[in-house]
Amino acid sequence: MKAKNKFPDLNKDGKVTRADVLKGRGVPGFKGGGLYANIQAKRKRIAAGSGEKMRSPGSKGAPSAGNFARAAQTVKKGK
Repeated sequence: MKAKNKFPDLNKDGKVTRADVLKGRGVPGFKGGGLYANIQAKRKRIAAGSGEKMRSPGSKGAPSAGNFARAAQTVKKGK
């Protein structure tokens, strides 16, 4: 007998993961988009006048070259 998933595959990646569960439960502050989505969201907030600044490369908390390399490996191909 096949186990029934309690949560739908919201990320459309073929499996139900923790990200699907958190997104489905509506956990506040959960960002399911990844590195580039977070950068784009921050740029939007800055353009809207939030007063935030982008971190300089190499500063504490800024994405490293390894983070960008890992994000490039997980890119979903466009249709």
